[in-house]
Amino acid sequence: MSRFNQNADASHMLLRDSEWLLPVYARFPVVMDRGEGVYLFDTSGNRYLDMMAGLGVNALGHAHPRLVAASNDQVTKIVHLSPQYCTPYAGELAERLCALSGMSGVFYSTGGSEAVEGALKLARAFAQQNFSSKKHRVVSLLGSYHGRTLGSLSVTGQAKYRDDFGPDLPGADFVTREDLAELQAAVSDDTCCILLETVLGEGGVYELSKEYLAEARRLAYKHNALLILDEIQCGLGRTGKWFAYEHAGITPDVLILGKPLGGGVPLSALLVSSELFHALGLGKHGSTLGGSPLACRLGLAFLDAVEEEGLLARVTETGAYLKQRLVELAADNDVVEEARGLGLIQALELTVPGRPIAEAALQKGVLLNFVQGNVKRFHPSFLLEKQHIDTMVEVVRPLLQAASSESKQMEATLATR
Repeated sequence: MSRFNQNADASHMLLRDSEWLLPVYARFPVVMDRGEGVYLFDTSGNRYLDMMAGLGVNALGHAHPRLVAASNDQVTKIVHLSPQYCTPYAGELAERLCALSGMSGVFYSTGGSEAVEGALKLARAFAQQNFSSKKHRVVSLLGSYHGRTLGSLSVTGQAKYRDDFGPDLPGADFVTREDLAELQAAVSDDTCCILLETVLGEGGVYELSKEYLAEARRLAYKHNALLILDEIQCGLGRTGKWFAYEHAGITPDVLILGKPLGGGVPLSALLVSSELFHALGLGKHGSTLGGSPLACRLGLAFLDAVEEEGLLARVTETGAYLKQRLVELAADNDVVEEARGLGLIQALELTVPGRPIAEAALQKGVLLNFVQGNVKRFHPSFLLEKQHIDTMVEVVRPLLQAASSESKQMEATLATR
């Protein structure tokens, strides 16, 4: 515990957490206290450069003035209300999201998994209402990640997440990313939807090509299936455009958004085309806490900040610089397989486990996030600057070099046995 510079009070809190919180997260042994911009501060007085931004939620960093002001005002009025009643903010936020995306209607939930569940229900309902009950199959990608609830797990293309929770929801067909022939063979008249992450996040940060997305769009039209794009991780400005699918020049039938939308308060959104506006039906779907007055108010503040502070252009510029520095790291270190991504969702794929590197970086004041065990995923705040990227590189480069030396020593030792 002491190697993470935690004081006695923090050590006590960590011990209490271990005794009372279910051990489902591989937590790092630090106790965070507050945040400011791209930095976090723990209860022991240490400062950290945050390169993961709450897994992409804190796109405006920590304690952004717009979010603080909106939150402080709203909590004095109303925080939660039954969705059977209207407030000023849910409709306004929906109108703005539709104006940005070209979609025609919105349903709010509290998180990405819940929104995926809604999308699956909508796809099956639309198919049964207009075609037949046989049209229920879902085509998804191997390596994809769509959530932790049973339905969203069933269409997540990583068996490790589904282990112990079967049997899965029937009807899921998984295909290989970028394999057009496999996609064409999988989509049929029994397919109710094609569900894709425009940029695979937990799967290792892979951007789907324009050609692949265009073919998915064509197949969906051909077989009367819905094209559902899950942009929970890559949407709302993270790629330098409001939505990642804009880079491919296509439009989905259903769009799923989340992460930064509620400014740190739970909020996700299911956006649909005009044809699907009435598909769910009265009383057949719901979310008690979805679209709360507080969350929607913060959602509006988030959109205002991105627009008025020019953050899309900033993400594009800073993202290009991040990519440049990551490519340099890849060229300089033989434990780096590849640098990839766009905007501020990028990755370094390593040949060695990432957890030791993340722990070492934490001791040096940088928060890193690894997926797939060895893929460093960058999901930082839109407020990130070039100087912050340089700081991160100064910390990470020697850690990669040390990992490379250790790997070579291990190889040499094994070769002599």
